[in-house]
Amino acid sequence: MARFGYTLMTEQTGPKELVRDAVSAEQRGFDFEVCSDHFSPWLASQGHAPNAWAVLGAVAHATERVDLYSYVTCPTMRYHPAIVAQQAATVQILSDGRFTLGVGSGENLNEHVVGKGWPTIERRQDMLREAIKIIRDLFGGELTNWSGEYFQVDSARLWDAPEIPPAIAVAMSGDKGVEKLGKLADHLIAVEPDKELVDAWHAARQVGGWPGAGRVIGQIPICWDPDRDAAIARAHDQFRWFAGGWTVNADLPTPAGFAGATQFVRPEDVADSIPCGPDLDAIVDAVRPFWEAGFSDIALIQIGGQSQDQFLKEAAEPLLEALRAAAN
Repeated sequence: MARFGYTLMTEQTGPKELVRDAVSAEQRGFDFEVCSDHFSPWLASQGHAPNAWAVLGAVAHATERVDLYSYVTCPTMRYHPAIVAQQAATVQILSDGRFTLGVGSGENLNEHVVGKGWPTIERRQDMLREAIKIIRDLFGGELTNWSGEYFQVDSARLWDAPEIPPAIAVAMSGDKGVEKLGKLADHLIAVEPDKELVDAWHAARQVGGWPGAGRVIGQIPICWDPDRDAAIARAHDQFRWFAGGWTVNADLPTPAGFAGATQFVRPEDVADSIPCGPDLDAIVDAVRPFWEAGFSDIALIQIGGQSQDQFLKEAAEPLLEALRAAAN
């Protein structure tokens, strides 16, 4: 049965508002909530980038039912994997076991700020493999030492380790990603409704002897608004970077770079790729390829920080009803 989630998009909303929206989304019936982890917004017009882990801690305390995901954290450059393990363990305790650690190989936009450069995708995936192993060791609550190719851990222990460690969901795309990371993941995160990728990951899990089916978590932007023209204008202003695709978006270093790269993207181009306006059926049709590809969890991004309250009050419940009726 497909589950539907709400995105706490730190790039477009301040920290107090994110916590408020998280509580409202839980009340409206979303099954889970994912929180982006960025140092910069994609475009300056989005205007925000609070610390995701402070937000997740507050959300864990303020909510009662929804599952929570980091979506996603890069545990290799801006954060050392030992620090990510500590953060995740703390959020797991605060949420009473509702947290899943979502990790990925990162984007230049967020990781270059600590002055370590920007490695190739092959190197980033190798770093991520090692980081995941360190994090799992630390989740055990025992004294951990590690001397690897990329990371050193000396006499580290999580003094507040949850009884049930957070599951780890890993962002992957393509055969190489599944080959390197598939057997390390409790759950799969993917940016496109790619059935071949989903099937390949499930096959890798079987080879690795993992119990259970594992969840497949995706995400899709929408721009609901009673006025379709206003929705298109807002989506173009704040989300035209989305048209670049992951291979481009992972490598650009600054919001100014994203603005330059997308200066010729037209509003109608954005409207062709993102459902905009009040038509809930159009949103359902846009989400449909995800559950048809085998995704179990699909998070919606409502574009525009100022639009969240109206979306949650007026559209969220009928949209969830329509999505569940169509998917299940």
